[in-house]
Amino acid sequence: MIYYLPNILTVFRILLTPLFIYILFWGGANGYPWALTIFITAGITDIIDGYLARRLKVESSFGKMLDPAADKILILSAFVSFVTMDLIFLWMVILIILRDVLITAIRYLLEKQGMPMVTSSVAKAKTGIQVACVIVILCYLSLKSYQVYLITDLIDGMYLILILMLITVLFTLYTGFDYFFVNRSAIRALIKSNSQ
Repeated sequence: MIYYLPNILTVFRILLTPLFIYILFWGGANGYPWALTIFITAGITDIIDGYLARRLKVESSFGKMLDPAADKILILSAFVSFVTMDLIFLWMVILIILRDVLITAIRYLLEKQGMPMVTSSVAKAKTGIQVACVIVILCYLSLKSYQVYLITDLIDGMYLILILMLITVLFTLYTGFDYFFVNRSAIRALIKSNSQ
């Protein structure tokens, strides 16, 4: 049973996503702090399941596929929610989604040809920055719900949410370009094989 724990935690993180969204929009007066708590809890499970998979030496292809998918589901759900709340721009989230779809498609095509995609060294940093961005925005919403306007007005006045999100988008796109650079030989071989 313990050997399935990393994947169980990953599935649990996916199941937290609809709860996170529900609390974010319909959680009442304390909805934002609870949404923040749920998001941080999900982030902790991400750290634990990765640690356990390495420690127990039970890393599997299924787990390697499911773990980043769980991250994307949770993080993108948060970003889309923030768009509907008029906190960030839709084009920012579209760029993040397009980057993820493109990299996932290329990974699939390479692996189909027996050429595993080399993971970018900055990929984990990308996830960390996205998580940090979501946490900051949830903290901002929590402060606003508790009417701590001295801080939230300062954040609004300096456009800190939009600046932070812009940095997140730019770094996300950078990691996409880095994936292309690191795997450029394999991508060339893939294009050549498909053109013949």
